[in-house]
Amino acid sequence: MTPLRILIVDDHAVVRRGVRSLLESHPGWEIAAEAATGREAVDLARQLQPDIVVMDLSLPELNGLDATRQILKESPRSEVLVLTMHHSEELARNMLQAGARGYVLKSDADQNLIAAVESLRNHKPFLTTRVTEFVLGDYVRRIDDEGGSHVVVTPREREIIQLLAEGRSNKETASHLGVSVKTVEAHRANIMRKLRLNSVSDLVRYAIRNKIVQA
Repeated sequence: MTPLRILIVDDHAVVRRGVRSLLESHPGWEIAAEAATGREAVDLARQLQPDIVVMDLSLPELNGLDATRQILKESPRSEVLVLTMHHSEELARNMLQAGARGYVLKSDADQNLIAAVESLRNHKPFLTTRVTEFVLGDYVRRIDDEGGSHVVVTPREREIIQLLAEGRSNKETASHLGVSVKTVEAHRANIMRKLRLNSVSDLVRYAIRNKIVQA
């Protein structure tokens, strides 16, 4: 039987070691690679085309949400399983919309990680009961939330928010993304207007509140 090839993505080495140890104990499963940043994960997924990507959300350089979107473009047959400490309705909803097929809290990993990978291996979604409850709860609340109005931030805007919130200048952000400084400046102005932010400090607070960067 062809082994199940898994890519582990987490910026903490101790977490990666724990996940590797747990998954490698399962017969027929192998860890194809590990990544510590979102961009590294995208590059490795493009090269290796793993069967399963175990993805954290809070990652340097490129957050887990946008990394997931890019990975599924580069490796459309991969299945993405979110493994996170964040008990967040909006993050779960956004990750599922981005194409992730499973969502497991790190606090539940010892009970659910093996079952989740097995489910995704068979191309079936996996949500724990707790995650299902808060995703459904979020959906119900949003029906009555301000008439359904919600500011949508694009993947490119989220990338720029992350890089600026991490302290990079417009020039450094432009170089990192391979675009012009004027393009970054235009995106930045649009982001500030759209989100009604007045300063870089406001931008950083927004990024932390929405788990785009870590505090």
